[in-house]
Amino acid sequence: MKRLLIAVTAITLSGACQALAADITWEKDIKPLFDKNCLACHGKNAPEHGEFARDKKGFTEKGIGMRMDTYSHLITYVGWPYTGALIRRLDDGSGKLDKKPGNMYEHLGATEAERQTNLAVFKAWVGSWNLKRWNDITKDELNAVKVKY
Repeated sequence: MKRLLIAVTAITLSGACQALAADITWEKDIKPLFDKNCLACHGKNAPEHGEFARDKKGFTEKGIGMRMDTYSHLITYVGWPYTGALIRRLDDGSGKLDKKPGNMYEHLGATEAERQTNLAVFKAWVGSWNLKRWNDITKDELNAVKVKY
């Protein structure tokens, strides 16, 4: 019953967020969510992607990810060059065969309901939620990405 309630809530919230997608922006909606849930590991003192990649294990062991605290940093993990990386990590796994959520899904909130609500906001902001990398994404799918400032 609990899973059904969460699923219905997520579908309802997802639908509401899609209807409001035109109003969802980085500045008004995403940045506050990011600051609350992600900033501690992905803030201004976090390394740029290249530096992180050179010592991924070391940074990960310290609980530090790559820098994503600005609009220009974060959208590189949505569109290009790290296409879909943010999406793969925040995804709840519900659309995958193995149902395994991304490694950052748990950080979207303290409860499953909060995570689903925040995920719906991110999905509406992105516009085209898919797990594909640059080599696999189509032009139409990339054009559907909306990430408004």
